[in-house]
Amino acid sequence: MTDLEKLLAYEEIRQLASRYAIHADARDLDRLVDLFVPDVRVGREERGHEALRRQLDASFRGVGLTFLHVGSHVIDLVDSDHATGIVYTRGEIQDGGPDSDRFIVHAIQYHDSYERRDGRWLFVRRKHFLVYGAPLGVNPLGLPPANWPASQTGLGSHPFALETWQRFWKGEGGKSGDA
Repeated sequence: MTDLEKLLAYEEIRQLASRYAIHADARDLDRLVDLFVPDVRVGREERGHEALRRQLDASFRGVGLTFLHVGSHVIDLVDSDHATGIVYTRGEIQDGGPDSDRFIVHAIQYHDSYERRDGRWLFVRRKHFLVYGAPLGVNPLGLPPANWPASQTGLGSHPFALETWQRFWKGEGGKSGDA
């Protein structure tokens, strides 16, 4: 690979990790599963986007609001179409579903495998490792509306205003349409 090709690969893979966080937080399951190779392995016995969609849907039902912040991201290119990486992520999570008062902070390491197919970098595998989880000091959903920019503290509008978020919690599966 030329230096320019390497730089482009690094940036495309960084965008992949950032898109994962944004689509997960929005509960846009269509766009989220599209970040993975079509034959992604899900558990020990299943493969494919539909199996991944079912797994993600079940996982997200156990938490309410999530806010994933992608931090350090180290990428090792194996060849022109394969790479591995480690991504540090901080998650603020409404533990227990959308009606829970419990908020926690997670420090997460993702160990990823990437592959370029048809000119597009995708996840082959994404392993989630919890570094720690701890209670957040204040439940942000109990705050009065922020009315930003008039007030810097309080409850904001997102992700609640997103169509994918609303559809997900209505049981319609977080179909693409916004984010």
